[in-house]
Amino acid sequence: MKKTTRIAAVAALAASALALSACAPSAPPEAGGGEATASSETLTIATTTDVVNYNPLIGNSRSDYWITNLMYPHLLSIADDGSKEAQVATKWGYVDETTGYYEIRDDLSWSDGEKLTAEDVAWTMNAVKQDQPSGTFYGQLANFESAEAVSDTRVEIQLTQPDSSIVEEIGFWGNVVPQHVFEKADSVANFPNDGSDGGWVSAGPYVLTDVQVGQSYSMDRVDDYPLIEGGTPSSAKVVYRVFPDINTEILALQSGEVDVIANALPPAQVKTLQNTPGIEVEESVGLGYAHMTYNMTKPDLAKVEVRQALAHAVDYDAIRKVVLQDQAVSTGSSPLMPVLADYYDKSIKEYKFDTDLSRELMEKAGYTADGSGMFPVSFRLIYSLQDSVTSQWATLVKDSAAKAGITIELQGTERNTYLAQTNAGDFDIYAGNFAIMDDPVTNMTLAYLPDGAINYSYVDDPELNELITTASATTDKDEKIKLMQEAAAIVNENVYDNIMYTQNLYFAHSDKWTGFVSKPSELLSIVNPISVASAHLK
Repeated sequence: MKKTTRIAAVAALAASALALSACAPSAPPEAGGGEATASSETLTIATTTDVVNYNPLIGNSRSDYWITNLMYPHLLSIADDGSKEAQVATKWGYVDETTGYYEIRDDLSWSDGEKLTAEDVAWTMNAVKQDQPSGTFYGQLANFESAEAVSDTRVEIQLTQPDSSIVEEIGFWGNVVPQHVFEKADSVANFPNDGSDGGWVSAGPYVLTDVQVGQSYSMDRVDDYPLIEGGTPSSAKVVYRVFPDINTEILALQSGEVDVIANALPPAQVKTLQNTPGIEVEESVGLGYAHMTYNMTKPDLAKVEVRQALAHAVDYDAIRKVVLQDQAVSTGSSPLMPVLADYYDKSIKEYKFDTDLSRELMEKAGYTADGSGMFPVSFRLIYSLQDSVTSQWATLVKDSAAKAGITIELQGTERNTYLAQTNAGDFDIYAGNFAIMDDPVTNMTLAYLPDGAINYSYVDDPELNELITTASATTDKDEKIKLMQEAAAIVNENVYDNIMYTQNLYFAHSDKWTGFVSKPSELLSIVNPISVASAHLK
């Protein structure tokens, strides 16, 4: 069954209207560690994957995100608690229940001299809605109808129905691209944006200038970048270098080949690197979670008892202690993480590790173990080999499931193959993590509604659908929290998603550099645009 990345339009929203609102948070944070000045230095950053798409409206790998984010800005940024902060947009909110708006800065320009205006913003949104590129941006547009630049600095968006999350979620997840460059393509869904037509155009702190596939991606400073103090990025160049794995990256950092590792550190390496001369370790708040989903299009996994058996065959404490080195906490097997304090429901309990219970559930589902104690089923679990943490706990999952008589076959692949398998539904069990799950309503819309962009279990539960769609329209926060907690309880009871832990992440850089600005998740961390532009030699 081929997995689509489109979210179906949702119906039967509650009648409550969006409260008229406006947001005017503080400016982006200033860089720490002293004042930065423009220099001739090169900041070299290690990554483990090549760029797959230079088009930020598509993006697959983390390297895609890290590099294109330095060129194509977002309307909004994010704080450690998931709340949104100003970036290109200075104010945002709702005019009425089906009209949202953004007021944007008037001092941003593209690197070819064209001004960045509300026309670019509106055109980008409309093109994504029309052309449906695969990716998170399009996934946010289920209730989006159209955008219009009503002035050079104001965009208004029309919604098909009330949606109390959409303004902030589009603002955070969607990049702005230059209309005068991207409109040359027949469709933004297949526009390669590979620099072959005169190079790249940026409104971020850097612009891509040279690509050596499998080796490096070089970016030059854009002199006018008003989002940071002083308006000019510190380093003249940023170079992303490709390494085969995190261990090789660490060796390169220790030898001085690179200045920063973009990937999160394996938990087992954190304390060691914190005590290594010449290296500093920064912490980023975790707004995501690690999880497994069970493909319910498979007849065995369509049985709730089988999913429950698999959930109870996981030693969660051992995974967090041994693999995560106690750097992770339980979510209570709930998509409402403790970091989202207003929504977190401590009454939802983590699945108990109990292999005897797993066996009882398998027998209840109609299976009989053979003479060796194994049931006549086997499940293929996919994961990315570039994800060292998941690679480790996948083995523990296999071993503990075997104690319950359940065979799990591990299939670790290169990350882009893994992503393709995920999107095609080519798995029994998907193991991985989501970097940022910042808004419960949006998260559940994407993960649990029919045709949701990350609905990897292929769940379609009418009661769950109703709770999510009703919560999407309500602006009463207490009511929204209640609805989301009810939805989370359904997800937990039916094992539509097995959320295993959430963790803070750690990132390493040379102690010769300072000024980094940490943001939540591995997607942003210390390689977000403000941080990279602000980092400088001591």
